[in-house]
Amino acid sequence: MTAVSTQPAAMTGAARFLAAAQRQPVDRTPVWFMRQAGRCLAAYRELRQSYDILTITRTPELCARVTLMPVEEFGVDAAVLYADIMLPLYGMGVPFSIDPGLGPVIHEPVRDAAAVRALRIVDADEGTPELFEAIRLLARELDGRTALLGFAGAPFTVASYLIEGRPTKDFARSKALMYGQPAVWHELMETLTEVTIRYLRAQVAAGVQAVQLFDSWVGALGAAEYAEYVLPYVRRIFAGVSGTVPTIHFGTSTAHLLEQMAGAGCDAMSVDWRLRLDQAWARIGDRAIQGNLDPTVCLAPWPVVEREALRVLAEAGGRPGHIFNLGHGVLADTPSDTLRRIVELVHQQTGVA
Repeated sequence: MTAVSTQPAAMTGAARFLAAAQRQPVDRTPVWFMRQAGRCLAAYRELRQSYDILTITRTPELCARVTLMPVEEFGVDAAVLYADIMLPLYGMGVPFSIDPGLGPVIHEPVRDAAAVRALRIVDADEGTPELFEAIRLLARELDGRTALLGFAGAPFTVASYLIEGRPTKDFARSKALMYGQPAVWHELMETLTEVTIRYLRAQVAAGVQAVQLFDSWVGALGAAEYAEYVLPYVRRIFAGVSGTVPTIHFGTSTAHLLEQMAGAGCDAMSVDWRLRLDQAWARIGDRAIQGNLDPTVCLAPWPVVEREALRVLAEAGGRPGHIFNLGHGVLADTPSDTLRRIVELVHQQTGVA
């Protein structure tokens, strides 16, 4: 009797990524990198000599070109939209800039009830119409070969920028508002939640095949504070896009919040390098996992990178539902050839049944 193979047939990058996000069998582990379209790419550095970040994000042809760069350069299974979590602020009427070497700067920080009530809630197409045109361009160009991944900033992380006015290490103003003026805090979170749901739904309508919610700074909170001041809003966001496309929840320094974040309603949980992937997976339950190579490993010689990437795959243990990624974004000094070799290495491994 001839044995029947249970190994999935060869898949496109899009099929591979989307199947893994839903814990279905794949022919090989899918891989992409946060901040894969950025300064590690020579073509991107050349483009940035002529255009600033916000100009690229708000010019559909340029946005599409940059989004496609790592697909062509590395052969990743997902193209993540070249955008910024601050973009919904255009529709909200909040002036901001992205300063080189610093990051987002809010020119009129939101620190009281009047400022919160002045924030606008408009249809996403009105706030950033160029972004959705870029998505439509990309959907036609990729044509199902590579998954198109959209994203948004989670309410806590966006609120921290709005309140602080710029990147911070201690989130002092944000926490002071949260603890000292809880009614104002909750009104701000209500507004950001509604804006985020509309923004993600519009991305899906335009053609993205999965979305990731970035809560980059929520690790600054304890578990009790997260449960009271953040978790209800994240749950509403995932409920608001549930059943449309697979959803991924991302945070860093959040090992103490892992079960709460995973329980917010996402299909896949993205974890950083501070916790072994197998240990994290045991804690998040019946959902997919994304991660979790330390981005600084990519600055080491290739034998080190290879060893650590294989370790991550070993911790995944061949279980369905693993999306290989870094624990955070690609560092600017990362050799692009290293990322290409990681993709090749991961794709060379046996499939996930």
